[in-house]
Amino acid sequence: MTSDELLALPVVIDLDTANRALMIGRSTGYGLAKQGEYPVKVLRLGNAYRVVTADLLKLLGLERQQPKGGNSEARAEEHRGHPALGGDPAERLSTVLAA
Repeated sequence: MTSDELLALPVVIDLDTANRALMIGRSTGYGLAKQGEYPVKVLRLGNAYRVVTADLLKLLGLERQQPKGGNSEARAEEHRGHPALGGDPAERLSTVLAA
């Protein structure tokens, strides 16, 4: 997927779309999600897996333009303190894919 396509994604996407963005095969992506080792937080809604696009973009080093006056730094600091989201996203991805 191109950066323009990634930036145009809706707020929440299905796991297949996230897999394509990360160039992860379908079976691998679903296996990682099921084991709780997907490189970004995965939401389980009934039988469906969903990924927050902002988390995926951050992992990929892309960010949407924030409206002026937005408090994105406070939100980023909040995520850094979250145990499931802490650490370097690229490092988490390489660790997961190396397993």
